Amino acid sequence: MSENGDNQTLKQKTAQGLFWGLLSSGGMQLLNLIIGIFLARLLSPAEYGIVGMLLIFSLIAGNLQDSGFYTALINIKDIKHNDYNAVFWFNMCVSVTLYLLLFFCAPLIAAFYHQPCLIKLSRYIFLSIPISAALIAPTALLSRELRVKEKAVVSMLALSVSGAVGVIMAYKGFSYWSLATQQIVYILLTCVGRFICSRWHPMFPVDFSPIKRMFTFSYKVLITAVLTTINNNVLTVIFGRLFPAAAVGNFTQANKWNTMANQLVSSTVAQVAQPVFARINDDDERERRVFGKMLRFTAFLAFPAMFGLALIAPQFILLAIKEKWVECIPLLQILCIGGAFVPFYTLYQNLFLSYGKSNTYMWLCVGQIIIMLVAVLACHSLGFTAMVIAFASINVLWLLVWQLFASRLIGYRFIDMLRDLLPFLFIALVVMGCTWLVTQHIHNMVFLLVNRVLIAAALYAMVMKLLKAKIFEECVDFIRSRYKKDNIQS
Repeated sequence: MSENGDNQTLKQKTAQGLFWGLLSSGGMQLLNLIIGIFLARLLSPAEYGIVGMLLIFSLIAGNLQDSGFYTALINIKDIKHNDYNAVFWFNMCVSVTLYLLLFFCAPLIAAFYHQPCLIKLSRYIFLSIPISAALIAPTALLSRELRVKEKAVVSMLALSVSGAVGVIMAYKGFSYWSLATQQIVYILLTCVGRFICSRWHPMFPVDFSPIKRMFTFSYKVLITAVLTTINNNVLTVIFGRLFPAAAVGNFTQANKWNTMANQLVSSTVAQVAQPVFARINDDDERERRVFGKMLRFTAFLAFPAMFGLALIAPQFILLAIKEKWVECIPLLQILCIGGAFVPFYTLYQNLFLSYGKSNTYMWLCVGQIIIMLVAVLACHSLGFTAMVIAFASINVLWLLVWQLFASRLIGYRFIDMLRDLLPFLFIALVVMGCTWLVTQHIHNMVFLLVNRVLIAAALYAMVMKLLKAKIFEECVDFIRSRYKKDNIQS
């Protein structure tokens, strides 16, 4: 096939991947929204806080069992079944070891947070570790082939079933056990579904030699993943130690909605970014062009989504999960500002990983976690909210450091980043400001929420249309082509 043919095929696969990634992310976040509303109405901030205290342990354990091999599998040029097989069995061995270690450390975790109930709860929640370890090999296979549609269907089915289980248990009075069970059921169903879709299965005997070849690259990804997890969840640990469970619950609730919103964009981009970058990293000019376009696409989605959530946060929280969560509203609005920049990290990180620059990736994340900890702890005397502001501010500012190194890697300049990001940032701010002015006289909360969503969406689309934003036109054209294709097929 010609080079133009290859380019067109990759472009089509990327567009399809982004389409299904956005559909998947949108569907997942809609389901999470519905499930989250039911659970937040049935459970208290303190009950959320109890489970939130354990989140960082599960996430770090997940990083350790992955050991960076998912990313390494994506980067291998000529991959074989033995590569997947070695990673599968290695991760299973590590995950079982981790579970046993955490099982015996459960009393220490409970003592750290002064919550005796965490002994049994942590041992239950950590069962998800060996289950999720089995996910890595089949998920890497699906990701390499840009089979985002299959991943989307499996994830949405798993979330629907696990969400129903969690809500029923919460209604029956199982308290925080309902949240824990929801997590385990979701991971179990996702694991089964992805094995079925990938048609891959582990085999004996096991040859661990691929692990040795991948380890030089993967251990840096591992260290970075652990540090990123600490960075993203450092406030939960600090708050869990210094403040009551209810305060931790309010932050956990605010951070959950913030994460859901920015993950709508991040996961859309993440499902195609590294496989695409890995295929074109021998052509810097093309890499710059593709990177800039994906950055514009991310900005096109991230800024209106996150600033819009900050705008409607009071009405959304009070209507959806009632007054008992009112204290999480200002925290959510602050987190949304920093959260608007989180999806861009996904692009920069995948860019470096596609070049095998796991060392640079690692040290940039190390620097961020150090600055984050210093900033947050320095604001401790100023109170709860000041610590959250410091956290969000570092998320915004550290993107400049990633950009500095990206300019050295592929020649994507600082002025290029500003040209790609600032128009969408400015337009989103103006649209949200105008929406607030137009709707501030409305007193009915339901009417206010609906009007703010509709007016902001309409204004943003209208401005994009008037300015003839290319990324907007391409999205509209792609949706139209999909619609015509579906009509022809039907």
